[in-house]
Amino acid sequence: MTARGSRAAHTGPAEDADDLGFEEALALVREPQQDPGQNPGQNPGQDHGPGTRPPTSAADAGHPGPAADDGHHRATPWPAARETAARAARSRIRNRRALVSVPLADALGLVLAAPLDALTDLPSFDTSAMDGWAVSGPGPWTVRAEGVLAGHAEPEALTDGEAVRIATGARIPPDTTAVLRNEHGRADGRGRLHAARDVSHGQDIRPRGQECRNGDQLLPVGTLVTPAVLGLAAAAGYDTVTAVPRPRVEIMILGDELLTDGLPREGLIRDALGPMLPSWLRALGAEVTAVRRLGDDAGALHRALTASDADLVVTTGGTATGPVDHVRPTLRRIDAELLVDGVKVRPGHPMLLARTKEDQHLVGLPGNPLAAVSGLLTLAEPLLRTLAAHTAPAPFALPLLETVPGHPYDTRLVPVVLRDDGALPLRYNGPAMLRGIAAADALAVVPPGETRRGQELELLDLPWATAGIGVCFT
Repeated sequence: MTARGSRAAHTGPAEDADDLGFEEALALVREPQQDPGQNPGQNPGQDHGPGTRPPTSAADAGHPGPAADDGHHRATPWPAARETAARAARSRIRNRRALVSVPLADALGLVLAAPLDALTDLPSFDTSAMDGWAVSGPGPWTVRAEGVLAGHAEPEALTDGEAVRIATGARIPPDTTAVLRNEHGRADGRGRLHAARDVSHGQDIRPRGQECRNGDQLLPVGTLVTPAVLGLAAAAGYDTVTAVPRPRVEIMILGDELLTDGLPREGLIRDALGPMLPSWLRALGAEVTAVRRLGDDAGALHRALTASDADLVVTTGGTATGPVDHVRPTLRRIDAELLVDGVKVRPGHPMLLARTKEDQHLVGLPGNPLAAVSGLLTLAEPLLRTLAAHTAPAPFALPLLETVPGHPYDTRLVPVVLRDDGALPLRYNGPAMLRGIAAADALAVVPPGETRRGQELELLDLPWATAGIGVCFT
């Protein structure tokens, strides 16, 4: 891992992706990196086909745990859970998930699913690189009365010893020798132009095809659409690009105790996840198609889930085994395949990941707000990244500026703020608290056991923090 200051920004395509087909190129782009701390040779994220299940104990996954972990025997270690989520949607690319033709104005953050080939020469004609005079032959030159401006048809050819005023971007008249910059020329009172320095052939002329020729490949499959890519596509003649679509996500808010406005009262609490999750998921690159408030109604959850055509369904609460926790019973009712049944992470260990349909997954988040954030970054983020064909961000680490208590056998995710000399843990990090994460720059990944001041830990960026350091767009 690298510190934040030296962290590589990987927003482009995988090496040699332009020599591969669509599926192979995107598979290269989207290959998840090994999690720091994962045992060598361990493969926790293999695809689990129908009838198979992920490791059901810490020992099965290559993470031996203490005997006291009996109550968590089904939970998946945190690194393995992230790998499983990242790989869970790979079949969507293999099945060539429907591609989209997207207007340039809407394509930022998507991944190219077809090469960007030049539709014209760039420039498409000889143009002036400077404001000045187009001149023909050696000087001094006789200056024409009219000038040449950008956006006009090809001007009349120059004769030897003739010059004409020209603007940057204007078409070069035929038989032009060079462009003489304003600051390098002087016109006398008799309509004659004199050069203040030698003029070389082709000076300050952008020749046709200088950047590319019609048909040249500008960018390969798998390239992330950045603002610069949008500019290049427009210059090359594109109105739309072919891209992998944004994953469609439907959110289902569960719980009868939730208020949508006003102060908490009479045993009811404000819903924090309804306002938070849509924006968070959009920051992770998703298109949020619906937010449904279903309360604690098993029938409503079943109807909403079976009717959903989203790529990913995100539920909040109801993932435990209480009398109104309906997520697991509903998944059994629809014969969903449970890929991750609890994760060895605090907060958020009751989270789950299921394949509900051949082309749909469900991430069940705990109801406590910070635990739900943990579930988003553990399960939803890797799965959405896979669906969008985004590159896994390069891991990075910083030393802790204070000791953080570890959990005996679970990973902890702790909000931190970043300083020049390390990561400072924040106090308000309980599963029901958002005060810490609201002030945080990242989450520190605290492994099981004791963690001391100065120890270097992996950090998870928050999606809005990555824009300033140029890492993968999600």
